[in-house]
Amino acid sequence: MGVKQYKPTTAGRRVASVNDYAELTDKRSHPEKSLTERLVRTGGRNHHGVITCRHRGGGARRLYRKIDFKRRKDDVEAKVLRIEYDPNRSCHIALLEYADGERRYILAPVKIQVDDAVISGLKTEPKLGNCMPLRSIPVGMDVHNVEMNPGQGGKLARSAGGSARLLAREGDWATLVMPSGEMRQVRSDCRATIGVLGNAEHQNLRLGKAGRKRHMGRRPHVGGNAMNPHDHPMGGGEGHRKGGRHPCSPTGVLAKGGRTRKVHKSSNRRILRRRKSKRYGQLTLSRK
Repeated sequence: MGVKQYKPTTAGRRVASVNDYAELTDKRSHPEKSLTERLVRTGGRNHHGVITCRHRGGGARRLYRKIDFKRRKDDVEAKVLRIEYDPNRSCHIALLEYADGERRYILAPVKIQVDDAVISGLKTEPKLGNCMPLRSIPVGMDVHNVEMNPGQGGKLARSAGGSARLLAREGDWATLVMPSGEMRQVRSDCRATIGVLGNAEHQNLRLGKAGRKRHMGRRPHVGGNAMNPHDHPMGGGEGHRKGGRHPCSPTGVLAKGGRTRKVHKSSNRRILRRRKSKRYGQLTLSRK
């Protein structure tokens, strides 16, 4: 993948950059119709019509691609037909066709190409795109689409350029280093896919103008300092003052440095090292 920049013909084009989609095999191909469904969006409103999630609404219409996160079709070889763009996620997806004619979408790792063969199972070769339990994967390999519970489907390391590294195995538990720097344990029976996800340059794209954000279904954000006191805890005052408190949401939840994870959650014991703290710039140990 590469980042493409146009000539600065307008103010929005001057700082904007786009994806050249070099990894896609056919940029004009339509998605597999049997693997798509209509994406119903609520605009951030609940069944009463009340906004419960701010700054959402509008945007271009999208079809949802049904991704096979579980990879439970064991011991049946599949061939990669093409690499496609998915508007619902940051990474690209690959269309597979199994030997029995069934087609499924999976997340596309780096360097996977058309006509490559992939397979999933309990004991398969640790090759790019293959899916297997963590107990069958050699220590030190990069994996993605990792399950948190056996049979649940992949939950971890699913964004563009993301991967987790299998650090060690001890008994029924495998230790992973996440993209955020967090070190955690998951059961060895959980499945993962070999490889690093593609489209890694996605994080370097610059939108350039507010309209591109609206196309994504994101409405403008309004800072709390610009609001009235009854609309936001940081509102009011003569001019845009700091508010006299740490940045927070309209309901008073801290925006920087506040803990969002439950203190007594049962899976806390499986987090050996916390992710990098933006506040202190270092790794913090979890509380046992």
